[in-house]
Amino acid sequence: MNKENAVELRNVEMHFNMNKERLDSLKEYFLKFMHRQLMFEDFVALDNITFDIKKGDVFGIVGLNGCGKSTTLKIISGILDPTKGTVETDGVIAPLIELGAGFDMDLTARENIYLNGSVLGFSKKFIDEKFDEIVDFSEMREFLDVPMKNYSSGMIARIAFAIATVTTPDILIVDEILAVGDFLFQQKCEQRINAMMEGNTTVIIVSHSIDQIERLCKHCMWLEKGKIKMIGETAEVCNAYKNSAQ
Repeated sequence: MNKENAVELRNVEMHFNMNKERLDSLKEYFLKFMHRQLMFEDFVALDNITFDIKKGDVFGIVGLNGCGKSTTLKIISGILDPTKGTVETDGVIAPLIELGAGFDMDLTARENIYLNGSVLGFSKKFIDEKFDEIVDFSEMREFLDVPMKNYSSGMIARIAFAIATVTTPDILIVDEILAVGDFLFQQKCEQRINAMMEGNTTVIIVSHSIDQIERLCKHCMWLEKGKIKMIGETAEVCNAYKNSAQ
């Protein structure tokens, strides 16, 4: 792996088996499964993609729904193993990919800060020391002892982002989380990302907000139907992407 790179993907493919049939009941599904009569279609989510992300870069990924953006992030973060190809990363990864992942919604936010912190590899002592910082950033102190099943998606995003960024990871992966919540909190998140950039954290962002990608990212990749359509400077890629939609 090139020492200048934080992430390297080489000839990566991701295939999923999609059920071709409409089944009206769980019983019908199991009967067909037992008799090996289920019909599957090979869905190619990513098709032979190769790219690098430099250390300290802020890298955006754009494209229509279903183009492979979130799948790419999950492969980089290690949540998914690619069907083919290789993925290499250098450093500690903090993934903000699925809101609520690592949370138990029946527990309070206070309890979930410790739970999610342990999932991210933080010790109880560390969370004790950083607890007030996490709560203050999230602005959720008055709701700390409320079960998170009563939280809105924006409130969950606040807690998740505050925990994941309480330390400076080598690689921060953000999937649409900045699109949730109010405008002022989005600005606050962007300010923290900008501070991380100054500390040489590599940030990878998926967002439907092209304006957000243009504000934050140095480089950008445009995915279309699982293939790389374009990769390069953010302004160039985003302009081409926006023009294609007209």
